[in-house]
Amino acid sequence: MPQMAPMWWTFLMIMFVSTFMLMMSMLYFNIMSKSMPMMKKQTTQMNWKW
Repeated sequence: MPQMAPMWWTFLMIMFVSTFMLMMSMLYFNIMSKSMPMMKKQTTQMNWKW
């Protein structure tokens, strides 16, 4: 790692961090979308009697 970071190193780190965050968010929302139909089924089956 250089002492004074040049432009390419900074750009590389920013791209790596942004792609990592994008990948993690896509995985998170994919898992959430897979688990949502089960939650929807549970909520529709509940009949509230006031």
